Amino acid sequence: MKKKVFILTVFIFSALHCLAKSFVPERSNPKIKVLPVAPLKAYSFPLSQVRLLPGSRFYQAMTNDAGYLLSLQPDRLLHRFYKNAGLNPKDSVYGGWESAGVSGHTLGHYLSACALMYSATAKQEYKKRIDYIVDELIICQNARKTGYVGAIPNEDDIFGKVAKGEIKTSGFDLNGGWSPWYTVHKVMTGLMDAYLHCDNTKALKSLERMAHWTGNVLKDLNRDQIQEMLKCEWGGMNDILAQLYAVTNNPYYLELSYKFFDDFVMKPLAESIDPLPGKHSNTNVPKAIGSATQYIFTGNKKDSIIAAFFWNTMVKNHTYVIGGNSNYEYCGEAGKLNDRLSDNTAETCNTYNMLKLTRQLLALNPSSEFGDYYERALYNHILSSQHPGTAMMTYFMPLRMGAKKMFSDSTETFTCCVGTGIENHTKYGEGIYMEGSNGSLYVNLFIPSELNWKNRNVTVSQVTTFPESGVTTLSFKLKKKQNFDLKLRIPSWSNGNIRYYINSKQVNPDYIQQGYAVFSRGWKHKDNIRIEMEMTLHTEAMPDNKDRISILYGPIVLAGQLGDSMPDPLIGIPVLLTDQRLPVKDWVTKTTSGLNFKTYGVGKPFDVELRPFYDTYQGHYNVYWDYFTQDLWEKQKEEYLKLKKEEKEISEKTVDYFRVGEMQPERDHKLFATERSYVSEAMGVKGREARVNHYFSFEMMTDPSKPNSLLLSYIGDDKDRKFDIEVNNEVISTEQLKGGATGKFYHKSYSIPIHLTQGNEKITIKINAVHGTTAGRVFGARTLRESK
Repeated sequence: MKKKVFILTVFIFSALHCLAKSFVPERSNPKIKVLPVAPLKAYSFPLSQVRLLPGSRFYQAMTNDAGYLLSLQPDRLLHRFYKNAGLNPKDSVYGGWESAGVSGHTLGHYLSACALMYSATAKQEYKKRIDYIVDELIICQNARKTGYVGAIPNEDDIFGKVAKGEIKTSGFDLNGGWSPWYTVHKVMTGLMDAYLHCDNTKALKSLERMAHWTGNVLKDLNRDQIQEMLKCEWGGMNDILAQLYAVTNNPYYLELSYKFFDDFVMKPLAESIDPLPGKHSNTNVPKAIGSATQYIFTGNKKDSIIAAFFWNTMVKNHTYVIGGNSNYEYCGEAGKLNDRLSDNTAETCNTYNMLKLTRQLLALNPSSEFGDYYERALYNHILSSQHPGTAMMTYFMPLRMGAKKMFSDSTETFTCCVGTGIENHTKYGEGIYMEGSNGSLYVNLFIPSELNWKNRNVTVSQVTTFPESGVTTLSFKLKKKQNFDLKLRIPSWSNGNIRYYINSKQVNPDYIQQGYAVFSRGWKHKDNIRIEMEMTLHTEAMPDNKDRISILYGPIVLAGQLGDSMPDPLIGIPVLLTDQRLPVKDWVTKTTSGLNFKTYGVGKPFDVELRPFYDTYQGHYNVYWDYFTQDLWEKQKEEYLKLKKEEKEISEKTVDYFRVGEMQPERDHKLFATERSYVSEAMGVKGREARVNHYFSFEMMTDPSKPNSLLLSYIGDDKDRKFDIEVNNEVISTEQLKGGATGKFYHKSYSIPIHLTQGNEKITIKINAVHGTTAGRVFGARTLRESK
């Protein structure tokens, strides 16, 4: 009987580890109280049983992240937790979003990141930080006396109104707060990770108190009120509450998790209908993760459909070549990506969450299709999102031609993607290996690493220089011969051209299963298997434009290096000039022993060096390339000359020019902005927008002796935005942006009534979001003198 209990316990721990970021340090540690109901076919290894070996880019990225984590000061992250609890903060607050409406989200991510890093390295400093933060949070929680602990501005008022059924939301605003449930989820998840990875039982008790507070907020709300509340981004509240059910076996938490189910995204998903076009991507990925968690512990078929259909839809209809998705954080029409390339493609948070969901689906149904996506996104987005010199992270991953990555600041940014970013580089060991339900070993990724397979008392070492070469070798250390199936992913990019050698003798797989080559045999000490995968250059076209391609080597996306200066958008960004479509091997050649390549004979106006996207972090680049015939190339040059002529005419009429979004010009023009007005960048140009019911204003010079007009610059990416343009508090136009050519700026002119400029050398212009949508973005403003 005891033996059966132990076996079930092992399966439970493995099951929870398949959840997003979940981990049990020792497989015999009975933290999980609920048996999985869904039939799991594979289990993730605890992160503590996988060690990255030195020498790979992943090891370097993890080392960089480890140093950055230790540079951050817990008391600064705790600043508003103390303040909101009526206690004296011990240090100043960090900048960026920690000084804004989602204050506290970074602390939740930091708890998770330190817990994961402790598992990945066993270094005590990370556990010490976890224990300290949890103790301080509990002090704040006790001072508040409600079970809640948080750092969101005006949070008591926000949630107090929700509890009374007073709910006002506009998508990211709930009763005046910026996505408050999103931040609550981050803190709760951090506490869960502190418990699972660091055995901090106080964190679990604190988490349970927050869950009961959540239940108290929602207990008197009817279904319509909850649906209204859920229109505001709520993170993965369904996920963390379902995990809490698994840890405690308290069905109250499972029931509470299902209160976070919305009818406008999750219901269509359950009916296999794509609801994503026009939806904010990262609002919705965590919902699918939560559904997968609920399915694992309930077997509810509807939850399974939501998770699987969401993954299939997002990956096949809304995902770029690097594995990331969304443009300006939103999904577009299914399969339509050609006109959605900008400086704000592929929010990094989205891919962080998609990899969580992929690991869950791998556990339920191991398939090389999931492994292929995981590999593509891991190398080309997650690894690419960290600056190897500074350890800083990207928010967006720009994919327009001629773009440049923008990295966070170490203390003054703290966006959502910094939060997920500090976790991303702690857990590269998660997806490399999995244990099959029949005791087999899955190898999904080719990363230098060592697996301590405690369940079998086997050590597996993987030595490889992948992706510099397609060769990897697995070696086994074990005390006695053991029989088990070794299942090696067959990457789609190899086209099945793989050779296998066991102890230097070439062999064939015993069989192929779900895209894995399976070797069934008795394995002995010092046995090894060498895998030689063919890596070739190939192209991948946009789903809606065969003439726009990306270039890959194996799974690695190659980026064209365009230099440190912003290239001219019309003639400074190379295209592929060919009247006959030739195979990529005919016009790209390797230049060194590494992964450096160069185009030759097809790049116009010049050929370029190609390097892995993850090795591109300083200059401008191309990830996508357009094919042109000679005739089309000549027309492009004509368009450039026409544009230059128009710019000359505008310059001659300009009275004042304001570079919106830049610090000194905004000071010079006395810019005033309310809290929800933000600066962002597109194609190397800064702009500013204001969210619903907010505005920004600035002063401009005029020519009082002549009629004047206002010229504002927009970008074609922005659409469905309606706002008022005011001069000296008088509305001169209500603008409705309907969008234009993606990645291109355009100007619109507005006549200024002459009575507003006569006798006035300065006017005040206000961009006012009073029509229920965002105002702007405005990338530049000019006052022009017009002829009488």
